[in-house]
Amino acid sequence: MTVQDIRKYFPALSGTVYGKPLVYFDNAATSQRLDTVLKMQDEWARTANANIHRAVHHLADQATEHYETAREAVRKFIGAESTSEIIFTSGTTASINLVAYSFCEAFVGEGDNVIVSAAEHHSNLVPWQQHCLRKSAQLRFIPVLDDGRLDIQALERLIDDRTKILAVTQVSNVLGIVNPVDEIVRICHSKGVPVLVDGAQGIVHCGIDVRKTDCDFYAFSGHKMYAATGTGVLYGKKEYLEKMPPFLFGGEMVGNVSLEQTTFAPLPMKFEAGTQNFIGQTSFIQAIEFMRSLEDEELAAECRAVEQAMRNILTENPRIRLYGTAEPKIPVFSFSVDGLHHEDLALLLDKMGVAVRSGQMCAEPLMDRFGVTGMLRVSLAPYNTLEEVEIFGKALEKAMDMLS
Repeated sequence: MTVQDIRKYFPALSGTVYGKPLVYFDNAATSQRLDTVLKMQDEWARTANANIHRAVHHLADQATEHYETAREAVRKFIGAESTSEIIFTSGTTASINLVAYSFCEAFVGEGDNVIVSAAEHHSNLVPWQQHCLRKSAQLRFIPVLDDGRLDIQALERLIDDRTKILAVTQVSNVLGIVNPVDEIVRICHSKGVPVLVDGAQGIVHCGIDVRKTDCDFYAFSGHKMYAATGTGVLYGKKEYLEKMPPFLFGGEMVGNVSLEQTTFAPLPMKFEAGTQNFIGQTSFIQAIEFMRSLEDEELAAECRAVEQAMRNILTENPRIRLYGTAEPKIPVFSFSVDGLHHEDLALLLDKMGVAVRSGQMCAEPLMDRFGVTGMLRVSLAPYNTLEEVEIFGKALEKAMDMLS
């Protein structure tokens, strides 16, 4: 399989912007959607649009079967032991909020502490911050070194006998640096501390075997891995999920209900209140099948060449400052240009057909760490080409000249 073969599966990539071919470099925010996902959503919306797990009629039975097939596909993809450990959510943010609320409710009290890194996406910072405030607990931070790595030595000093959980990203959505989550889990577990891993970027570029890594929770979204929007997964070990109270209440998550009291359904239904995005979640089936097809040496070599070409553009111009230079690193590059505002550059690039991200990337503390108000980010997917990187390079030079 080649990059050109892959592009045929993504209708959006043949589009134009302001009369120019679209160059889509905002994949860390949202990847483009597979044609098989689009076709599936249309077909199943027509033929299996019924609420899951409730009714006994044919359409409901079909919808439930598709939904649970997707759960099994996810289980196998991340190496979980049981489908009862796979909870469907609306995305990484919802998954982390579920754990932050329910775990803190069950295990965190006044005087306890929670650890996150200073490189976290707001979705893996603000929920812990707010629940620590609610519980009168302390939030502690793993510092970020100048090259973007986490200060793992500092982590050893942060953990004490009041540390209840650590939450860390597998891969920084700003810096693209792959954090040593296996080592972090080992350190934490040696001190009896569970670990949540934010896999929003990592699931796409690194994958995960949750049993091998031994993380206690793992969260990710479908819309970053070519599936539908409004879809996500929380993996959690049973030993914690069974002790955590439900995050939402309503239909389907109950066992028995009386006017006086309620019992709750077993896992995973206990955490899936209300009508789920049952057609969207089934898109994990097609997305996972596609991601497995990317395990090809020739394709990997082609993608590395594209990544290196982008790195060359961003490191050869002395006006460009690239953030996060440590390895290992995925093809996510955040940078600034001396004397120019990131938003102005992004707007000009857009007029030339190039879609990039600009701003704080939902990581304001990390912007403060590097002394900037925002950055530009280019993030690559296996469907991006050398030609697109060349177009970007010329467009960036032109934009810089126009604004200088």
